[in-house]
Amino acid sequence: MTHRRRPSPGTAGAAPAAGPHSEVSLADITERLMVEFDGRTSVSRIAQVVLGCRHDLRGSPVLVLPELIERSARQRLLNTDTDR
Repeated sequence: MTHRRRPSPGTAGAAPAAGPHSEVSLADITERLMVEFDGRTSVSRIAQVVLGCRHDLRGSPVLVLPELIERSARQRLLNTDTDR
């Protein structure tokens, strides 16, 4: 007879622990936005916006976090660009 391990109370349905490959690469996001906003926005401003978006989106599902950060940062940068 095969025994299945039952999840301990409080862990059923819990998200798996974040592994080394699940961390969002803010550097990759920043680099893509640097190419897109080349000459219009400084690298330091782009990095600042990306970090701000990461902070604002804390608690979001890990699997969608990279896309959410990049979209949010792009929109903020576009809004800043048009405010000038």
